[in-house]
Amino acid sequence: MNKRLILWGIPAAIWILFTAWYTDFGGPLSDEEVKKAMAYFDARDGLTLKRKQQLQAFFENDSGRQFLMVNNIQMNPSPPTMPGFDADATAEDYSAHYMEHMYPELFSRACHPVFYASGLGFAADVSGIENAEGWDTAALFRYRSRRSFLEIITNPEIGPRHDFKLAAMTKTIAYPVETSLYLSDPRLLLFLAFGLVTAMIDIFVYGRGKPNG
Repeated sequence: MNKRLILWGIPAAIWILFTAWYTDFGGPLSDEEVKKAMAYFDARDGLTLKRKQQLQAFFENDSGRQFLMVNNIQMNPSPPTMPGFDADATAEDYSAHYMEHMYPELFSRACHPVFYASGLGFAADVSGIENAEGWDTAALFRYRSRRSFLEIITNPEIGPRHDFKLAAMTKTIAYPVETSLYLSDPRLLLFLAFGLVTAMIDIFVYGRGKPNG
């Protein structure tokens, strides 16, 4: 086989395999999937009618694309004592206990954190929102699709752990956004990196002309 073809073929194959795993090609959620999801939420305690309606609209209006979850968090400096933990357990302990379950669920579905950041102590602009200051942590999570998100949040093991997440926080808000510009998409970055490195190797190995004379 032509060595130059192998040079380009290997990174191309890796990129195709990664993209196939990283992308949900199943399209928007079907009516049956939404119906099954809402039956699950209807059976859960603690969800208001408004929250159920919001979830239903979120799933029914599925575009089939990836989305990002924006999280603003104020950690609890004096969290309550939770089952299985000592009285001196910190909010970070509870958060780690929650994420111990979440990370495998996320990574197995090509969902992952995009960034974590620490707040700098003040809100630069607040309008129309009460108690909207004091955020000490921001996080952005990528979800492959609303289908993947649904699979994660309907896992029976997530319910008890979610209480630890809430105990770790004084307040939080998390809301989904669908990107129109996302330059840090790993598919794009991997494509550019593979293309650049492979092109440089190609030029170095095959692109040099024979010396004169």
